[in-house]
Amino acid sequence: MRGKSLTALSVVLLAGCAALGGVAEREKIYGKEVPVIKESFASKQVRMGENWRIYLNASDPDGDMSQIFCSEEHQAGLLQPYPISITKIEKDEQKNLSGYLYLDTSGLERPISIRMSVSIKDKAGHFSAPVEFSVDIVRPSQKGGEIRREEPPHGVFQDKDLGRIMIVLTSEIG
Repeated sequence: MRGKSLTALSVVLLAGCAALGGVAEREKIYGKEVPVIKESFASKQVRMGENWRIYLNASDPDGDMSQIFCSEEHQAGLLQPYPISITKIEKDEQKNLSGYLYLDTSGLERPISIRMSVSIKDKAGHFSAPVEFSVDIVRPSQKGGEIRREEPPHGVFQDKDLGRIMIVLTSEIG
C-alpha cells in the first residue's frame, strides 16, 4: 500500500510540474536550490480528539518555498488512501520556516494508527526529501493508562501554526 501511495503522489506532482512548464524555465526565474527540511518532530502518540502536531524547520536559499505536501500513507482497515493535503507557505516564511502543522483527530470512534509523509515544494518545482512520521491515536485509558505524549525539543522550533493538515480521519472500516 505504501508504494502505491507514493507512486500516486509522484504522478500528481509530476503532472502538476509539467503543466507549469519545464524545470529549467522555472529555475531561471526562481533558482536551482532545493528546499531542505532541517529538523522535524512529531509525537508518536496522541489522544483521540486532540490535534497531532508535526513540527518543521526548513529553508531554501532561493527563498521560494511555496507549499507543504502531506500524504497519509497507511490507515489500517481502510480500502482507499487519503488525498494529499497542500498547505500554502506564507511569503515571510519562504526562505526560512519554523512551526507546526496540525491534524485534527476529533470525530474518531476508535483508535487508529497512521503514517504521514511531509515534503516541501518550491516555486521552481523542486521538492525536499520527505520526512515520515507514525502516530497511534489512542483512547486516554489505552496502553496502560496515560499516554506518553512527547513534546518537541525546547528551543528548536517556533510555536507557530503553519496550518491544518486537510486530511479527514475516519475510524470506519471499509
